[in-house]
Amino acid sequence: MPVNLSAPDPAVLFPIAGVRIGVAEAGVRKANRKDLTVVLLDHGASVAGVFTQNRFCAAPVQVCREHLAAGKGIRAMVINTGNANAGTGQEGLKRARSTCAALARHLDIAAEQVLPFSTGVIMEQLPHDRIAAGLPAALADAREDNWARAAEGIMTTDAVPKAFGAQVMIGGIKVSITGISKGAGMIRPNMATMLGYMATDARVSPAVMQQLARELADGSFNRVTVDGDTSTNDSFVVIASNKAAHPEIDSLDSHEGRQLRAAMLEVARKLAQAIVRDGEGATKFITIQVQGGRTAEECRQVAYAIAHSPLVKTAFYASDPNLGRILAAVGYAGVADLDQSRIDLFLDDVHVAVQGGRHPSYREEDGQRVMKQSEITVRVALGRGQAEDTVWTCDLSHDYVTINADYRS
Repeated sequence: MPVNLSAPDPAVLFPIAGVRIGVAEAGVRKANRKDLTVVLLDHGASVAGVFTQNRFCAAPVQVCREHLAAGKGIRAMVINTGNANAGTGQEGLKRARSTCAALARHLDIAAEQVLPFSTGVIMEQLPHDRIAAGLPAALADAREDNWARAAEGIMTTDAVPKAFGAQVMIGGIKVSITGISKGAGMIRPNMATMLGYMATDARVSPAVMQQLARELADGSFNRVTVDGDTSTNDSFVVIASNKAAHPEIDSLDSHEGRQLRAAMLEVARKLAQAIVRDGEGATKFITIQVQGGRTAEECRQVAYAIAHSPLVKTAFYASDPNLGRILAAVGYAGVADLDQSRIDLFLDDVHVAVQGGRHPSYREEDGQRVMKQSEITVRVALGRGQAEDTVWTCDLSHDYVTINADYRS
């Protein structure tokens, strides 16, 4: 079961003017499941995306990059689950483009104005004919208040759909933000290991959209990990429908830009943390804060060393305060001139280690008390500077192995 995460309430997922979503059952891999989603955008919407840095990226990622670079104005997206269309060579590219062309014909737009996304099993050819056959049903279902169904329609091994919304006043005008994401395994952000989509009706200059998408990803999805694996299909897309009545935001450093970025970042972080809370087999949600580094990058490096350690993650699953495993991970994180005599370690309110050694007042029962909680904060002080950063992760349980061993069956 997910860690303190329930299905979203459709009432708090705000419709975004100029964005309609339709969901259908196309039988991409299994019958009787929502597996095809279309997103339709009014003319004038601004779109930006951030994608996986895995060099073995999937065909839809390659096509998305091409279509965004073409600059014709994105008018639609098509998303399928059940098949990743990754490791499929030139035929995979052909089928991704065929899917775009099929949707474009329905909408009387250019194929380059459609972005394709796929998630699921790798190294199997995309059944693009089933997707094409399912498009009429998805289009018939399209409406502005369909975010909850869309969150279901993009799921793979997720236990619950993930969706959040927010509203903020900009220039005296109420602006809405809604986002969905999917992901539970193969989660290691290098961009972000998942599919994620956020939309707002705010008026945002196309010139700052890519910056906005990057900053949102860096502040949220690029701070989570479940198992350390960077997927082939990771995609995070930000949409501004430009329907709100406030003046256009042409700088994220303006007052209005900061307001919008903060509100969207709050939603993005909830979506990212929901992926960790729903991590395959997860029983605990763990926040890792590293402070006192020389740079934020150095802090993340240490935080990920802790977050990716199977020994640390299994200790948390067992509520076993074998906390020397955390110090060992700090030591092999790759900070060459790290001075272990300056390192402090905290587990929530418990001071575990001071100046690189066990704190005189630390008792193992105090560590175990914290580790039995469903939400835990690990804080490491490096004593090297003023930088800090945070990563969110989960424990590693028997169920993770079971889920992934049975994934294709």
